[in-house]
Amino acid sequence: MAEDTRLTAVVALAQGMAAAHGSREAWRAAATGACRALSGSFAALSVWERELGRLRVLVNVGDRAPDEDEFPDAEAYPVHQFPEITEFLHERWAGGGEPNAWVETAEGPAAGRRPGYVHQRVAALRRRGRGCCVVAPIVLNGRAWGELYVARAAGDPVFDRADADFATVLAAVVAAGIAQAERLEEARRLAFTDALTGLANRRAVDVRLDEAVERHKREGVVVSLVVCDLNGLKRVNDTLGHAVGDRLLERFGSVLSLCGAMLPGALAARLGGDEFCLLAVGPPADDVVKAADELCRRAAELELGEGVACGVASTEDPIGPVRSARRLFRLADAAQYRAKAERAAQPVVAGREGPDDPVVRLADAPSGEREAHGERRRFRGRRL
Repeated sequence: MAEDTRLTAVVALAQGMAAAHGSREAWRAAATGACRALSGSFAALSVWERELGRLRVLVNVGDRAPDEDEFPDAEAYPVHQFPEITEFLHERWAGGGEPNAWVETAEGPAAGRRPGYVHQRVAALRRRGRGCCVVAPIVLNGRAWGELYVARAAGDPVFDRADADFATVLAAVVAAGIAQAERLEEARRLAFTDALTGLANRRAVDVRLDEAVERHKREGVVVSLVVCDLNGLKRVNDTLGHAVGDRLLERFGSVLSLCGAMLPGALAARLGGDEFCLLAVGPPADDVVKAADELCRRAAELELGEGVACGVASTEDPIGPVRSARRLFRLADAAQYRAKAERAAQPVVAGREGPDDPVVRLADAPSGEREAHGERRRFRGRRL
């Protein structure tokens, strides 16, 4: 391959990884770009899981065999099955030199293997109808991270030393792309996570609730929202200090997560201050109410605090059309306000008191009337 063609391939690989949204897309872009750059028929990207002593395949692209999924759940190989990996990890790179790629062929063991030894990669090549492969270690932040694997079909030209050297360059580009993807993933995680409790934050709820309501409008999926106000936090902060108040918030966050686990796929979040919520998409409303009831019971048993005021709104209940995330939140918030005003030990559920349900009336009242009733909550920074 000409130098300018290889340079173009390197640039395309880097650009593909830079354009990826999330780690999975970055993995696919890495494997796909390397496969094209080396004129391969198949490529895979694997990570070394040190604590388990294995290589776990993250992505397979190209002409996959029947047992090769694009994003496999459990395709992993013990490192001891691959002597060259052990050599790389413990010997070859010990002197500080750059790790180089190597080539295996289906014709037999690579040079230097003991006679009669059929290497695992050689066996895999034969089993899957491939003629050769090139394997390039990936080093990230000065440590072995995993490997890039590119294969060619049987009958295609066998990789040579120049191909292996080029694969080493590609692995370095992939390492840089993975580092960037991991930094972006961490930034996204921090942007959507509450620092104190580790739960999702209000920004995450905004995004998920908007998406959920759109699904409800398209597909009729049930969307339910539980809004909670942790009672007694101010008293704890004023009498015992904010550090103790923070511990109360953390403990309640754990209780919320535990109860949220009763609802498959539910999002547990802290909206800010003493306000929390659970967002469930799919489970029946009665299951959500049951989880909210358990939340109230467990919150009442916390050593600190004074329980929780809990309101529930679900598109499955008679609350009228839900055409926006804002309305569902307003209904759950109004139900929570009523629970707090009545010091209810159980959740208040919007729409379950008949056609003239007071919670629905409060939620749908003009903003001035709601404020006259004492409602003061905010969602997305706007008074509702």
